[in-house]
Amino acid sequence: MKPLFFLLLLSALRATAQDDSALLTRLTRMPLHYVVQKTSVPPHIDGRLDDAAWQTAPWTGDFSDIEGDIRPRPRFRTRAKMLWDEHYLYIAAQLEEPDVWATLNHHDDIIFHDNDFEVFVNPDNNARHYFEMEINALGTLFDLYLPEPYRVGGNALISWDATGLQKAVHIDGTLNHPGDTDRGWTVEMAVPIAAISMGNGTETPAPGSLWRINFSRVEWDTDVQDGHYVKRQNVPEHNWVWSPQGVINMHFPERWGYLLFADHDTAFTLPFSESLKNRLWEVAYREMMYHGTHGTYTDAAGLGLAAESAIDGHSTALTIEATAHTFIAMLTAPDTHETWTIDPNGNIGRQH
Repeated sequence: MKPLFFLLLLSALRATAQDDSALLTRLTRMPLHYVVQKTSVPPHIDGRLDDAAWQTAPWTGDFSDIEGDIRPRPRFRTRAKMLWDEHYLYIAAQLEEPDVWATLNHHDDIIFHDNDFEVFVNPDNNARHYFEMEINALGTLFDLYLPEPYRVGGNALISWDATGLQKAVHIDGTLNHPGDTDRGWTVEMAVPIAAISMGNGTETPAPGSLWRINFSRVEWDTDVQDGHYVKRQNVPEHNWVWSPQGVINMHFPERWGYLLFADHDTAFTLPFSESLKNRLWEVAYREMMYHGTHGTYTDAAGLGLAAESAIDGHSTALTIEATAHTFIAMLTAPDTHETWTIDPNGNIGRQH
């Protein structure tokens, strides 16, 4: 039986009607990164981003379509910024929107049925355990924990709550009022570090800690009927994100952006281990595509990959043990004494 991970990706491939090489290019493009600075004075969580602390935090780049530059740029601007201290990860977002609306007002309603802003965070950078928080313009929160990704049959624990999370929304305009033109809305969150330690042993980050994070904005096309906003029938939502996923699916944590914690001005440098992991994800994607065509997995030669190659100036050796039903790919960099492996379920890890 083909792992769910591959079924999801194969479905994405067919849905995009792109050839394998184009999809691989999108899926192996290095994610974006953000260096989050430590703050000694926490921002006041009121939805207004006018605290002095926020003035020193840089904005991310403007969000793009979830698939990347193969799709048009979003018609409304979205961007975010972050800060941290020993207790919280602070998140701010600015969403340009001429028609601010929201309807869902109960905690753990499925918030993306409204326009929303979403946070996805994987504190241990393993593409396995992660947390999701969604908020709409009413300030209603949907929070959940994934002990394993959906792609390997993981079940969302909606009963999990981000205990101690502070949140606020400010609307620059009027909510649910089609008779005028709004400017947008802003979101402010203080996410307790302790709340997102469940299941992964994450402690307070130290300068140099590397997490994975991404942000998504769901935007629906609407019409006005009887003085109310109504979503257009049979029209899919727009998915605008900070770091493009490459496919229409946020639940590929290996595609999220890098979050580097710092206590002073620090330039981001991609660790060599991340380059090795990215190459192994390419191997896994290629195996999925090969299996979709041939009904079996194959070795490096069958995938058209060289057994030896240079990555970031380091020599590496790739070996793949494959059968009709499974594979294990191993990538070794002798001069850095690193060996990483990946399997059909996307389990990736360093061998010691």
